[in-house]
Amino acid sequence: MLLAVLALHWVAGRWVDRSRNVSNPAPAEHVPVQVELLTPKPVAQAPTPPVQPPKPAPKPAAPPAHAITTPQQTAEAAQAAQAAQAAQAAQVAQAEQAAQAAQAAAKAASEAAAAQAAAAAKAAAPASGDKFDVPPTGELRYDTLINGVMNQTGTIHWINSAQHYEMVVSISLPFVGPYVYSSKGHIDGFGVAPEQYSEQRGRRAADVTVFDRAMKQLVYTRTPTNQPLADGAQDRFSVVMQLASLVRGSPDTYKPGVVRQFSVADNDSNEIWPIETVGDENVQARDGNVQARHFTRLPRRDGDRRRLDIWLAPSIGWLPVRIVQTEPNGMQMELLWRGKLQPPSSTPGAGMPDATPDATPGADNSDKP
Repeated sequence: MLLAVLALHWVAGRWVDRSRNVSNPAPAEHVPVQVELLTPKPVAQAPTPPVQPPKPAPKPAAPPAHAITTPQQTAEAAQAAQAAQAAQAAQVAQAEQAAQAAQAAAKAASEAAAAQAAAAAKAAAPASGDKFDVPPTGELRYDTLINGVMNQTGTIHWINSAQHYEMVVSISLPFVGPYVYSSKGHIDGFGVAPEQYSEQRGRRAADVTVFDRAMKQLVYTRTPTNQPLADGAQDRFSVVMQLASLVRGSPDTYKPGVVRQFSVADNDSNEIWPIETVGDENVQARDGNVQARHFTRLPRRDGDRRRLDIWLAPSIGWLPVRIVQTEPNGMQMELLWRGKLQPPSSTPGAGMPDATPDATPGADNSDKP
């Protein structure tokens, strides 16, 4: 019996070793060196084009002069000519006054419109505003690994439709069932703005968080407690697309040591996530090696041992190419890009790869983020 048990353990160990993905090592322990702290700011908007002033009204043409042919009518003609000249002079003076008034009104309207446009542009995009570029619609697929052992494919259905977005994340876990996370909302002055976030784990009923932006409240179905809603607040999955949008808008801003703060809501609470730029690293994906920028979530409180690491790759439009969540007990859940590593089909940093990828953000799934 003992020999049989030992043999079974040896066979299981061999199977786990063969199933491991050893091309990407576990994230090394990182000692943060903060060089800059970024907090949520309004995203930059395109400036409003200046309003062209209206053209002044043309001056009326002078009436034609009439010839005098009868000598007997000289005196009457002279009087008529004087009266016509006086009337013509009055008309010209009135026309000049009207033209000057029109020019003054047009100038005042132009100055008022320019001031209004400048005020609107200043309010929408201050000098310190964040540059922002939301990823276009796509279906992204990832290999999922639990402690390095290959699991089923994870997907995200991402829709960016004008000023609205929707994302549905599906990850299957062995012996538990599918985990489905949904986030939908719009794009506002601070970027991605969730209106409703829900998460369903296995057969459990879904927990829903409502972002009530009119009342500036977070409303939970899991708990009767409401909490204040901060500007630029995210949920556990939209935060990855928010980060990708910010990096797509200004990649040079996110240098090693730069820390970005996000207000992130879960299904019963919200907190600040400090996410630091670690640096550019190589990631081994299914289709080959790819350069990616590594971001890591710093501890949110004393004793926080749960880690979240995200790699965004410029070759696929700064979408997540790898996400690793490390639990306090050492268990790791990994999402690894399984699409083609081709450059975007449009302008650099603004398009999607040709392989119809999808981002599976929020590998932060096991329990609390």
